[in-house]
Parts: sequence; C-alpha cells; structure tokens
Amino acid sequence: MRNFITVADRQNPGWKGPALIGWTGMRGVVSLAAALSIPLTLQDGTPFPHRNLILFITFVVILLTLVVQGLTLPFLIKKFKIQDPDFTRSEKEIDYEIRNELAKIGVKRIRDTHFEKLEKFPALQDQLQTWENRVNSSEVILNFPEYREIYLDIINQQREWLISKNREEILLDEEIVRKHLKMLDLQEEKLGMH
Repeated sequence: MRNFITVADRQNPGWKGPALIGWTGMRGVVSLAAALSIPLTLQDGTPFPHRNLILFITFVVILLTLVVQGLTLPFLIKKFKIQDPDFTRSEKEIDYEIRNELAKIGVKRIRDTHFEKLEKFPALQDQLQTWENRVNSSEVILNFPEYREIYLDIINQQREWLISKNREEILLDEEIVRKHLKMLDLQEEKLGMH
C-alpha cells in the first residue's frame, strides 16, 4: 500500500507488529453483530432454526477470545520485544555512543596493528590512553545537574587561581596563562553541550 499512499511509512514493519495487532483484533464484535442480526422467525413465521445455538456459540467464541487473547497478550508483547517506531534517542545519547565506538575502534586498531610502535611514538601512547579513558569513562554523569554544578564550581576555582597567580607573579608568561584559561573555557563549553 505504501506505493499508492504517499504519506505511508516506507519502513517495512516486519511480521511482529502486524501479528500483535491481529492478536489484539476486534475479538468477535463483528461475529456478535452478525449473530444478533439473525431474525427471530423466518418469512413464514416459524422460528429461525438453531438461532439460540448460534448466539450461544458466538458468545462462547467471544468470551474465549477475550480471555485467551487478553491473558496471552502481555506474554506476546514481552516475547516480541517490539520497539516503538516513533522512539528516538536524544542527541546526547547518540553522540556519546558514536564517540565511544570510535574510541573502541581506535584502541583496537592500535593494539592489533600498531602496538609495536607505541614505544617509538609517545603521542600514540597519549592517544591510546585518551581513547581508553573514553571507553572506560561514564560520561553520562555529565547529564546530572548536581555533577555539572560541582564541575563548574571546580572550573571557576581553577580560573580564579590562574588569574590571581597571574597578578602575583610579574615574570609569569601571559601566553601560558591565556592558554590555560582557554582550556578551562573549553571544558566549561563542553560541559554546556552535554
């Protein structure tokens, strides 16, 4: 139908979703309506044959489908593990997952292919350590407001110390102080992005 209905979702729903919808179907409403529409008598005035039996069987079928389908529905939902098609993860979660996977790939590649060159290149060791720290870190904690407040307080304390150190020591190189202040600003900006 998606070829004819332009607003239809082009994704294939698979078999689980339609099966679950079918299982939760109307449960005999149409059958009951059809059974109740049977006239009481025929045109010649004689009672409709087996009308009561048809109504009873329809009622039993409806009752069974309500009970059986109703009781098994939670089990099917758990077994099928259907995900909400409209569910989207936050940008933070996706970003964190991608950065983690990239770090894992970097660590694996260095360990598998370039491990013997670690001694020769200290920068490669630093990069390996950075990626290992990322893989083992719990950056998700940045989403907690209390943690962010603590981290911002520490950054502000470090900034104040740098500024006071710069005022006290005349021989201190201004460029070095600016570099560290810029690093603190970047850490604060990074915290704001998470």
